Amino acid sequence: MTGAYLLVNTQAGKDRSVLVELKKIEGVTQAHICTGLHDIICYIEEADLKAMGDILISKVRSIDGVTKTVTCIAVD
Repeated sequence: MTGAYLLVNTQAGKDRSVLVELKKIEGVTQAHICTGLHDIICYIEEADLKAMGDILISKVRSIDGVTKTVTCIAVD
């Protein structure tokens, strides 16, 4: 199993709607609005890096209001 923390920036006022859409994605195990440099942090678990990449590129980046993502692959 491959896991990653995903840090998400959103357009102003879109954080809650982006959060709702993130939680609908299979593989997203946690998602929370947070304070600091990023608007949302979530944790994704998938079978391998290819499946992880598919989620990030085809699902997360297509959510209306997402402006930037930073992916941090968990290594332990």
